[in-house]
Amino acid sequence: MEFQVGLATPADDPALRGLCRREAVPGNIVVTYEREPDFSLGCRVTGKDFQILVAREQQNGQVVGVACRSTRMLFLNGQLQRFGYLGQLRIDRRFRGRWLVSRGFSLLKHLHDRDPVPAYLVSIIQGNHEAEAILVRKPRRSFPSFHPVADFCTLAISLGRAKSPLKSEEDISPATQSQISEIASYLQSHGRRRQFFPEWTEHSLRELTSLSLRIEDILVARRNGQIAGIAGLWDQSAFKQTVVQSYSRWLKAAASLYNFCAPWIGRATLPLPGEKLRSAYVAFICIANDEVQVFAAILRELYNLARSRGFDYLLLGLDARDPLLPIGQKYAHVLYASRLYLAEWPDGGHFHEQLDHRPAYVDIATF
Repeated sequence: MEFQVGLATPADDPALRGLCRREAVPGNIVVTYEREPDFSLGCRVTGKDFQILVAREQQNGQVVGVACRSTRMLFLNGQLQRFGYLGQLRIDRRFRGRWLVSRGFSLLKHLHDRDPVPAYLVSIIQGNHEAEAILVRKPRRSFPSFHPVADFCTLAISLGRAKSPLKSEEDISPATQSQISEIASYLQSHGRRRQFFPEWTEHSLRELTSLSLRIEDILVARRNGQIAGIAGLWDQSAFKQTVVQSYSRWLKAAASLYNFCAPWIGRATLPLPGEKLRSAYVAFICIANDEVQVFAAILRELYNLARSRGFDYLLLGLDARDPLLPIGQKYAHVLYASRLYLAEWPDGGHFHEQLDHRPAYVDIATF
């Protein structure tokens, strides 16, 4: 079987979206990450500089694989540096041999040589043994080296009954347009406490309003007039959808019982196979001095805000080492465990060895 690997064109978009609908991500909960009505919008949130790679069958031109390479400014060891993301990987299950993946990495290496960065962040969901085997345990010589840097927890927090606001010394209020510059300055000053925290500027935050971000959905906690913490709600369902395809045997049995009891215990039901996960992201998490009570108060407000908007789940992603994670774990949730890797070609200078031990932060809304 012969393939062509190259960069996508706008004409490829329907085929890319079709591939996303077909190809499921394995695990205890099998899902498809769909990108209706425009695949490229899901790539835009990862950074302005992105390239979509496409693999096609030589004979009929059918799209059988896709991946996205993007670059942006991140904080690494407290300093801003241009870095890479690799994501949106989908391969038609009929063509998941290593040869096709090798062709893709050959093109990625060509793009990397023209526009080098120290390394690329990659996430692999726990239970995706095929990806781990091909990329991590038995890679080919043309592949970059994959180095684990963090275990990552994404919590799908069940939104049931409304909860009482938590008592807090801070005043928590929605952001306004006039506060965007102050918010950007705060995120840059305090975000550096995490590895891989994105650089947010007034301009980049305003640009996200074209991708469904509502500035008033960013909540700001203040103490004596000074910002003590920030986190926001971001609904991306207009261009990114998670559809549940199936549950593992034991989880399927548990899900049936759970859905029967959910209305009585004040929790959201689990989606049936084929249904979309009605969810919104917790984004821009940045808490001065990691004060857990500040984050707890903001998260409670976001919980009630998301519930009032009709969502069933609030998606929260944090490093397993993050001191803020236990606050999210207090809520009823479904855990999606993954591992973050740095993919490095030899010219990267073993960047993974240079990282200090501060927790990682990947804004799952933009990854």
